[in-house]
Amino acid sequence: MRWLTDLALFLIALAAAPFMLPGLLRRGWFNTDWRGRRGILDTSASGPGGQPHILLAAVSVGEVNAIRTLVPLLVQRGARVTVAVTTDTGFARASVQFENTAHVVRYPFDLSVWVNRFLDAVSPDVVGLVELEVWPNFMRSCGSRGIPVQVIGGRLSDRSYRRYRLVSGVVRPMFNTLAGVHAQDAAIGERFQSLGAASVEVTLSLKWDHVAASSSIEDADALAAAMGIDRTRPLVVAGSSAPHEHALIRDAVPAGTQLLCAPRRPEWWDAAAEVLPGCARRSLGDLGSDTDRFLLDTIGELSAAYRLADIIIIGRSFGDLHGSDPLEPVGLGKAVICGPAMGDFGPSMAVLLPADAIVQVEPANLGSTLATLLEDAAARESLATCGAAAIASMQGASEKAADRLLMLAAC
Repeated sequence: MRWLTDLALFLIALAAAPFMLPGLLRRGWFNTDWRGRRGILDTSASGPGGQPHILLAAVSVGEVNAIRTLVPLLVQRGARVTVAVTTDTGFARASVQFENTAHVVRYPFDLSVWVNRFLDAVSPDVVGLVELEVWPNFMRSCGSRGIPVQVIGGRLSDRSYRRYRLVSGVVRPMFNTLAGVHAQDAAIGERFQSLGAASVEVTLSLKWDHVAASSSIEDADALAAAMGIDRTRPLVVAGSSAPHEHALIRDAVPAGTQLLCAPRRPEWWDAAAEVLPGCARRSLGDLGSDTDRFLLDTIGELSAAYRLADIIIIGRSFGDLHGSDPLEPVGLGKAVICGPAMGDFGPSMAVLLPADAIVQVEPANLGSTLATLLEDAAARESLATCGAAAIASMQGASEKAADRLLMLAAC
């Protein structure tokens, strides 16, 4: 059966290669950690016995950020934690975030020999899949070794759910073998159940718990000094922005207001610099003494930039990319604006919008909304107050995830 799965995955990758190859080349993907993707770890992650060993599988930056509260909580309760990350940006973020609390490794491609090599090296007592990262060989190998697998902070968008249903015969056996699912809301829980998950509990999103656990004020001060950002003048920060948004945001920001753009992907940085002529680029050490435009083309400093902002714009929400996570900027007590495309963060928006904790606008109204909020400090303060109340009402998922993972590890 394993060789059939391996063959199917190989054929799928072969068929998709002509469509994916150009994008992968642009992203420099072939310079990635190939040893890690083949399950070869530089050092063993298994460590000494005597402590429950918990493996957390996180895809990228968003999932890594989601477990910022959970990882230290597990360590405080006596567990050893290994965080396995798929993407290069996520791996870089996790290496910094968990430098002193967890062992960070690369999550392997789902070929059976590589998955088994990886599990031999890590040897976890239990696996927590952050939001959703279910692969057939990984699930089968964990099952054969008696390693329980729990989804924590489960997120399954309607778009992803429809795709899974098209191949329900393949995914149902994987979902059947899950030890349990902690879903972000009832609708997501129902989707997991319909795909075969037997034990589903609604525990909300892990991200609600860490929204204030970002970089320090000192980090923000250092970033402002390094880039020449004037702390006495208003600053708009566009976080995780996409290429098609930079011109829109540039033109929407009123004259005399500083703008910092932080594109989501490294391959977008140079194009963003062209849209923001004369901008101070963080990677080049530019000091923006004679410009109002700044480009944060580094990894791991967006939280510090958010702390500097008077208004934050949620990137990837003014097009067809389904948005970016709004929780951290709201949790930092900022006035936050997003576009209409927030489909991947429906549960968060369902809480924030009715609570008047975020402003959602069409692209054509972005400029007028920015101008109104920049002129009205009371409106910005009201957004911050409502955001803090909404977030406080939704916290606790990390504690529940820690209880469940430690219970499974002890079984």
